[in-house]
Amino acid sequence: MSNFIIKTIMRDQRLQILGDNIRAERMRKRLSQEKLAELINVNKDSIRNIENCRQTPSAFIVFDIANSLEIPIEDLFKNIPNTKD
Repeated sequence: MSNFIIKTIMRDQRLQILGDNIRAERMRKRLSQEKLAELINVNKDSIRNIENCRQTPSAFIVFDIANSLEIPIEDLFKNIPNTKD
């Protein structure tokens, strides 16, 4: 398997974990996708796409999500594998 394919798979895996972490924290706070989107001033489709690994959020969006959920930003990155390549 080429290095490019491996990096692409890892990226997709990291995005999926990030999306899963966002969804889990959002649900733990009992917020709908629509409410979270409203809190950070984005379209609710953006939240759905981020949670479903169809959109890569900017650092600012991740920061806003963490702040809106009242959690440390690090919590959204838990269990994401570290790559050195």
